[in-house]
Amino acid sequence: MDNLFSESVERLFSQVATPVAIRAIEQGASTNAMWQELEQSGYLDALVPEAQDGAGLTLAQVFPMLLSAGKHAVPLPFAQTMLARAWLTAAGVVPPSGAITIAGLEASLLQNGAIQADTVPFGWVSQWVLADLGDYAALLPVADADSEHAGGYGSLCATLRWNEWPATAVKIPLGSPLSLPDLAVLAAAALASLMAGAADRVLALTLDYANQRSQFGKHIGKFQAVQSQISVMAERTWACRMAAQLACQGKAWAPQLLLAAVGKSRCSEAAAIIADIGHAVHGAIGVTQEYDLQLYTRRLREWRLCGGGETYWASRIGAQLLHHSDKSALAFICDELSAGSQ
Repeated sequence: MDNLFSESVERLFSQVATPVAIRAIEQGASTNAMWQELEQSGYLDALVPEAQDGAGLTLAQVFPMLLSAGKHAVPLPFAQTMLARAWLTAAGVVPPSGAITIAGLEASLLQNGAIQADTVPFGWVSQWVLADLGDYAALLPVADADSEHAGGYGSLCATLRWNEWPATAVKIPLGSPLSLPDLAVLAAAALASLMAGAADRVLALTLDYANQRSQFGKHIGKFQAVQSQISVMAERTWACRMAAQLACQGKAWAPQLLLAAVGKSRCSEAAAIIADIGHAVHGAIGVTQEYDLQLYTRRLREWRLCGGGETYWASRIGAQLLHHSDKSALAFICDELSAGSQ
């Protein structure tokens, strides 16, 4: 099943999320055609139960799809929409059409009643934001918000502000009896998977360049100094993939807190190292707009900070360890931080 999903999703993304299409959307082109292709594929409802016309798959089963979305730097919230639709269905809310991004940590309810969401990933190209506002969650229409770009060149993040409650917004109670998973955990699992995919693409581009670029009569990949950098990069890349896969383990559609925390923390920690080595090996060409490397390294740096960085998620893991004071650190890892424990 892993190969089936990987191959079909790879074909889809390679056709619709080309570097040309990504650059166009970053410069303000319409996302309608690409979104229609993603919608018609049926993958966005993969985590929705079969009784609600979904595929009823688990998060572990759809991990290859999320990884592939990061590998192709899909400029739309494919992973977030997939998880948001499952979450909304579990909450008894019919998911709306259109792209949905998740603001797990970025959103807050201000004293004057306004809602502020800072640096929301894919906020610039989404129609809806699923936000955690403390006592309740809200599904908010982006069209009713004051929006501004957040981030550097080509960023798809946006800072959004709703000065009053939108007419089409949906308020969703949190806590029992629904026991819905934390939106921050959903966002962390999605971003970890996307970063692992982007890291894989950066490694592939770097290896290809090192095996083609010649200097002093031989390919630069033959130089020990370059080999050392690439080995560090490869180590971090595969650690990212393993951590992201761990974040998506479980027998249901929803990620688990500690596993998602490990995935996001580890991927965020490695993101800058992978991006830096990729650019170092590529040299001057690696920083040009025309070369595709920057499409993925920019996303690595952007996603690293979205949804909480490595320090935040490491602190969540540490807090859980302190809560289990009767366990040693090794016992805590074996019991709580392994896929088999879920």
